[in-house]
Amino acid sequence: MSTLSSEQHALIDAARAVREHAYAPYSSFRVGSALRAGNGQLFMGCNVENASYGATICAERSAILAMVAAGQSSIISLAVFTDAETLAMPCGSCRQVMSEFQHDALVIVANPRQHRVLPFAELFPEPFRLSR
Repeated sequence: MSTLSSEQHALIDAARAVREHAYAPYSSFRVGSALRAGNGQLFMGCNVENASYGATICAERSAILAMVAAGQSSIISLAVFTDAETLAMPCGSCRQVMSEFQHDALVIVANPRQHRVLPFAELFPEPFRLSR
C-alpha cells in the first residue's frame, strides 16, 4: 500500500463523506466519489439507484456529471470510497466515461482498511475513442 499525499487523503475524505448521501435502497452498497478537476475545483458524487437497475448512476459518473455541469472538462485525480471488504474498482461504464475527461489522471480506490493508487491508463489501457 502506497503512502498517500495530503491531496489524496482529502479526496478520500470527501468521497467517504459524500458516500453518506448515497441512495442505495436495493443493494445497500453505498459508494462515494470525489474528483479534482483541472482548474483545482473539487466535485463529488454518490451512487443513486433506481428500481430499473439500468437507470442507476454510479458515484464516479455522478461526480463527473457535476464537473461537466460546472463547465469543467478535465480530471486530475479521482477517488472512490466504499465500505466493502475488498476494493471496489470503477465499473466499465465509469471507466469509459472517465476516459472522455482524464489526462493522465490518478485513480484512488479506498475502503476503511486499505487503498490503491493507480494511473488511469493502467485501470483502462485501451478506451474506445472516436476520431476528433
